[in-house]
Amino acid sequence: MRLRPDPVITPDELARGKRALVKDAAWASLVGALYGGVILVGFALELGATPFIIGLLAAIPFIAQLAQLPAIALVERVRQRRKIAVIAVTASRTIILSLALIPFIGDAPKQLAALILAQLAITLLGSVGGCALNSWMHQLLHNQPLGELFSRRLFWSTVLASLGALVAGQMVQHWPFGERLHAYSVAFALAAAAGYVSTHYLAGVPEPQMSQRSGPLPVLAMLRSPLKDANFRRVIAFMGSWNFASNLAAPFITVYLLRQLSYPLGTVTTLWVASQVANALTMYLWGRLSDRLSNKAILAVALPAYFGCLVGLPFTAIPTMHALTLPLLYVIHVVMGAAAGGIGLATGNLGLKLAPQGQGTAYLANVSLIGALAGGMAALLGGSLADWFASRELAVYFHWISPESSEAVTVLQFQHWEFLFGISFLLGGYVLHALSRISEGHEISERVVIQQFAAEAARSLDQLSPIEGLRAAILFPFGRLRERRRQPRA
Repeated sequence: MRLRPDPVITPDELARGKRALVKDAAWASLVGALYGGVILVGFALELGATPFIIGLLAAIPFIAQLAQLPAIALVERVRQRRKIAVIAVTASRTIILSLALIPFIGDAPKQLAALILAQLAITLLGSVGGCALNSWMHQLLHNQPLGELFSRRLFWSTVLASLGALVAGQMVQHWPFGERLHAYSVAFALAAAAGYVSTHYLAGVPEPQMSQRSGPLPVLAMLRSPLKDANFRRVIAFMGSWNFASNLAAPFITVYLLRQLSYPLGTVTTLWVASQVANALTMYLWGRLSDRLSNKAILAVALPAYFGCLVGLPFTAIPTMHALTLPLLYVIHVVMGAAAGGIGLATGNLGLKLAPQGQGTAYLANVSLIGALAGGMAALLGGSLADWFASRELAVYFHWISPESSEAVTVLQFQHWEFLFGISFLLGGYVLHALSRISEGHEISERVVIQQFAAEAARSLDQLSPIEGLRAAILFPFGRLRERRRQPRA
């Protein structure tokens, strides 16, 4: 297959390329569902990984983002982004295929060492390929309408990722052919196969020729320039604090569910799918709001919801697991998924909006670098703290004593991983403080965001269902209060 840049790209070739991008994203999301996330953590735990090893595996993708700095120089030198991206992601997915052999390697320490090295190679190659792909897509899709393209990519990516995660989780949980580690081998092999399909479609996307270079790229000067902008320094501080606070706890939610609450992998994957579906469904609503309201206002609503869900996880099993624990976990994952969608959209828009024209590459690269370093450090620290908290517990009781009886009610109980959720929640207070210091222009209150979100949800329901009662029931009491307020007073 020809991988050199195309001298001319016709409208028909561009249209075929857009369709190929949708298919590439869908199959790539299936790779992530079958190899990463819940499946990777479950595999590491089966191999006997300690909390620090889990933190290291979570930190490696952040650390690998540093490879984008030499990747920029590679792209400028080779000037064939499609070739770089296709070769890098193909090599990455071949290493994913090699993960299927880990269960057949010697003892557990060697298996864990092989897993860590493979994860490092996979993410480094993915970072190089992503750098080439971003530059390639930025030029190819410049001045193109992107709403329909990205909505289709998001839809099919969510569908395939959800199906893949459910299949992999159930396969591991109900594996009938002996050792359960072999089920993970099958999942990794399927992930690699899906990756090769994704690469096939990616190679079919046309690549325009790069513009002539204007001289050597001053990488260090590029990274220093945003630090001279006072307002953008606040953006960098906010993004660093957000990545640190969230990644101190988020990578360990799967471990908490599998080990501390003892749910099977199949159940945990359904919780992950619920979060991803909520993320995809609400992304459209957040996108509509971001066009009308400020990104700060959206973050001021989504961030407390996200951190509130984190600290709410321990309360689902107080004093012990009960019949409502799993339903409450589903509710928390849905809210977290919806909040994460708003956070991801608003943080990306905030950087784009406040970066000066013509300097977007330097400013956004600085944000990505600081965010990656903060996220990697947080994951490593979280793993280390989890080791220390493993034998500790904090509990608060209400104790009532009377002549007839003595009753104790647990109101707070933190054990092991739950301490990380509490610390992350406390750090969320500083994240909101860092957000408040950013100047984005016209300030909009959180109350307006909530009202607009409810209105957008109502509008979407009107389009999806002709049943008026459904919309009123879901929005009650907001809709009824609004109608009451509009009625003339006697």
